[in-house]
Amino acid sequence: MQPQSPIRLSAQQACVRFGSLDALGPIDLEVRAGECVVLLGPSGCGKSTLLAALSGLQAVARGVVQADVTGGSAIPGVVFQEPNLMNWATAQDNVALPLALSGVAKAERFERTQRALQRVGLANFATAYPRTLSGGMRMRVALARALITEPSALLLDEPFAAIDELGRRALDDLVLEAKRERELAVLFVTHSVDEAVYLADRILVLSPRPGRIASEIAVPNVARNPAFLTSPAFAEAAAAARHVLSAQLVAA
Repeated sequence: MQPQSPIRLSAQQACVRFGSLDALGPIDLEVRAGECVVLLGPSGCGKSTLLAALSGLQAVARGVVQADVTGGSAIPGVVFQEPNLMNWATAQDNVALPLALSGVAKAERFERTQRALQRVGLANFATAYPRTLSGGMRMRVALARALITEPSALLLDEPFAAIDELGRRALDDLVLEAKRERELAVLFVTHSVDEAVYLADRILVLSPRPGRIASEIAVPNVARNPAFLTSPAFAEAAAAARHVLSAQLVAA
């Protein structure tokens, strides 16, 4: 038996409250290196809240959340629904921001930023401003910025929802490529069942508020490519996810 990959994201009986409202939990979760876990569930069930807790942006009322519990970088990369770029700064300056805030020398910042932009297909747009970039290109900048510090975990909160289907698939492929190359632990929130099945090693469906894990759906370990999208394995996993999700929507 092969040893399991190290745990990069963990929640243990984690609960979040907003005033008197129970928003999330209790939830137990582990995401390991090289694994992509996708969260599905009704609006307001706590998917984004769980990501905020794991990123340190939201305190938990009870339980424990940890990022990279094995002792590496404690700060995961995060990509939100909006790219949240500085409109007055170029693409390369937006990507370099985490390095600048960490005091990385200018020459090293430049070199690492150029590599990051090349990885997301924007090497020729380093000096472009966000207003001149398409929505998909702005999200590529946001993804490069999230990866520039070489985190061991990546949190994505419906980042590609506003992108057209072909653009979304290309961005999904960038996430999968980063996961493979860096052994990233990825936790991804989406409302798209097809996107969930394409990305995930496991899909977790959350119940209505307070969000809890209602079901786990395993996705076949096969290559993610256009052929997978039309395969019986894809259709079977998507049908299972839609069935469980429909039950939670009725309960919401």
